[in-house]
Amino acid sequence: MITEIVTFDIPDGMTREEVVANYRRSAPSWRANPDLIRKNYLFDGQTRRAGGVYLWRSMDAARRARDTAWLDRVRSTYRSEPTVQYFETPLVADNALGQTIIDGEPGEL
Repeated sequence: MITEIVTFDIPDGMTREEVVANYRRSAPSWRANPDLIRKNYLFDGQTRRAGGVYLWRSMDAARRARDTAWLDRVRSTYRSEPTVQYFETPLVADNALGQTIIDGEPGEL
């Protein structure tokens, strides 16, 4: 599994409500991506930063999601350049599901 952290600046004048409305519009397309396990949307009003934390099945899946159309949407919506970081994720302790995920599969510790 791969954890991807994407952050970008929020333009002056854009409210939290507008950012969350953008998130709500994008959620169905992320839910439809079979390679995405989970996405957490991020917002920090004090630093005027936003973004997402994605848990992907593979690095290839993560990189496919960062196409030109995605980059153009971020640039036009938020008028900033996103920063993208990737991390190998060998284990997830998931309290919502009540399980530990090891290398992408439910497991026991």
